[in-house]
Amino acid sequence: MSALSGTIFLADCPARTAMEVIASKWSVVTLYALHDGPKRYGELVDMSGGISRKVLTQTLRRLQANGLVARTAFAEAPPRVEYSLTPLGESLQEPIAALTEWAKEHGETLVAFQEQGDSVAG
Repeated sequence: MSALSGTIFLADCPARTAMEVIASKWSVVTLYALHDGPKRYGELVDMSGGISRKVLTQTLRRLQANGLVARTAFAEAPPRVEYSLTPLGESLQEPIAALTEWAKEHGETLVAFQEQGDSVAG
């Protein structure tokens, strides 16, 4: 490992900024929820199990501000808004799928370690 290999996570590094944007649990969940096409706000709330409306709004705004999600407002009565992945957001689908597979494969092991820690701490 070279001395420069750790520099990608320095405070002013674009890679660190990118990791901070996508590392949020709700960012990954929201991006995954949009993988099969545009969704309305209520659909995202339902699909994201446990996210508050406030946090979903903040997450969507952050993802939109960073070019990962597009918001489309339709001039209809009642108003309709949809969220979809941008090409940049689409580029994250393969890494998110790989992470999801890893989580499925190792999730039970992680829970077991957490439970061990709880019994040791208690």
